[in-house]
Amino acid sequence: MHICIAILLPLIGGALLPLFKFKTLRSRGIYVEAIVILTSLLIGYMLLNRTDTIYNLYTIMDGLTICFRIDGMSSIFLGLVAFLWPLASLYGFEYMTHEERPNSFFAFYTMTYGITIAVATAANLFTLNMFIECLTLITLPLVTHKQDAASIRAGRKYVYYSISGAAMAFTSMVFIIFYSDTTEFVLGGVLNPSLISGNENLLRWAYVLAFIGFGTKAAVLPMSKWLPTASVAPTPVTALLHAVAVVNTGAFAVIRVTYYSFGCDFLRGSLQHYVVLTLACATILYGSSMSVKEQHFKRRLAYSTISNLSYMLMGAALMTPAGMVGGLSHLVFHGVMKIMLFYCAGAVLVKTGKEYVQDLRGMGKIMPYTCAIFTVGAIAMVGIPPFCGFVSKWNLLTAAAQCNSFIAGIAITTLIISAILTAIYLFSVVIAMYFRPLNAEMADLEGLKKDPSWMMKLPFAILVITIAVLGMYSAPLITYLKDIALGFIF
Repeated sequence: MHICIAILLPLIGGALLPLFKFKTLRSRGIYVEAIVILTSLLIGYMLLNRTDTIYNLYTIMDGLTICFRIDGMSSIFLGLVAFLWPLASLYGFEYMTHEERPNSFFAFYTMTYGITIAVATAANLFTLNMFIECLTLITLPLVTHKQDAASIRAGRKYVYYSISGAAMAFTSMVFIIFYSDTTEFVLGGVLNPSLISGNENLLRWAYVLAFIGFGTKAAVLPMSKWLPTASVAPTPVTALLHAVAVVNTGAFAVIRVTYYSFGCDFLRGSLQHYVVLTLACATILYGSSMSVKEQHFKRRLAYSTISNLSYMLMGAALMTPAGMVGGLSHLVFHGVMKIMLFYCAGAVLVKTGKEYVQDLRGMGKIMPYTCAIFTVGAIAMVGIPPFCGFVSKWNLLTAAAQCNSFIAGIAITTLIISAILTAIYLFSVVIAMYFRPLNAEMADLEGLKKDPSWMMKLPFAILVITIAVLGMYSAPLITYLKDIALGFIF
């Protein structure tokens, strides 16, 4: 029952928002933040009082039931979402003061929270697939919010890729339904040995469809081009799309179907295993290389997201408990790091109107707080201790090393090359901010302070502290993830 309330509260609250005639921006902000915080508090209560109960909401037909449960893996994604969404909403209040139709924006922004909770708590593959498709529909108005030509094109591309991925994911789900006794998530997989006998190779290709289909949300090759295009949306949207709500649901779903539907023992060592691991490695290098090349600030971060999402997919594709730990730890840590970097890009855009890397020269003089935050995020993203990026990348490297195979060696090489490219595309921004003079047209701003107000600064501060704490005191979380991967926590 609590899960249904947590899903419905932001859905109904967001849907009702346009009906209210708010007299001030402050009153609308209080309304939105109250709904989001109440939802997060409810999630916190559920996580502290978690049970293995499955809540069946509605049975469409035999074998197709909409049901929810908070298991160990759900609790990780749910906790991340509950922590970041109130910060995202608070950040959005200042950002949206220069955008049109704020009521519409915050309505869909809040409703997206409810759909993301449904994805995180889905107890079977049917429910997961259904709400991931709902996520596409609810976030489309956010991508096209500006209603200009670029936004419309981005929205179309987002829908085209999402529908294509949904078709592949749906096809793989049909195979799971036909060749298993349940679509519920069970660590080790649910395929029935007597049913799949003689059809093993077909089922493994169905897994590849699931990997690419659900991986479309995580921008895996060849389904990645929608994500950089979507950066035309307002920064609170791109931050949420590229760090939490949409892209992480893709990685979350891939981990689900790999470990809980098809099962690693069934997949490991097959041709299809190496196909998906190669796709993950190729996407990591593609995203990192394009980030080095890209000069638009937000799109550079978007390509970085493509690369880092496939870190998670690589963890899933290693098909070991250690790989699962690496993928899940990067899901959490990347979400915190990347949303902060996007927030910095949004703050620069709001206060100075600058969108390109070459325009960031000398920005450290006029936006010292924002640039300092970005620098910490860049250090963490590269994987330098003591911040959390080091922990998740170390987990992935050690997981690959434990596989002791040729393809695992390729994975290790990929991670090392990507780390070097990450340093190039992020530290080049930091160097421009601090060690190059202001552009001529901004010289008159020297001596002024253009940092944003507390509504942006507070999320920055909380995220920096979180990155440091997760880096220096990661042992409890990593131990929890290991227990999930080994089946000690259900």
